[in-house]
Amino acid sequence: MAARWIELVTGSLEQKKQYRQFRARMDALPEPYVTAAKALHRYFMYNVGTPSDESALTMFGDFVDLWERAAVDGTPVREIVGEDPVEFADAFVQAYVGTRWIDKERARLTRAIDSVTGDAQ
Repeated sequence: MAARWIELVTGSLEQKKQYRQFRARMDALPEPYVTAAKALHRYFMYNVGTPSDESALTMFGDFVDLWERAAVDGTPVREIVGEDPVEFADAFVQAYVGTRWIDKERARLTRAIDSVTGDAQ
């Protein structure tokens, strides 16, 4: 009973456990992969936002899998993230979140400017 009440307030305890396991796997990566993965993870949390519920766990699991595989294969970090790490991070998260609030606002802004410049379709 108490566990359900706690989960109601804090969210799923099982999901928190899975997240901690993913974090532990990420923290166990060798250099330079751990530094790159932590930097991208921080960006996800502060700038991109993350999907909610189960898709967030799926995303983070896939993220850790990517870095573990890269470490095993010896793939250079730059080969993974490309020339623009921000573009990589945004594209990675977008594959999991679908339409976000900012996407709607970007479309609204584009329509507004198109309507006043005669570019409306």
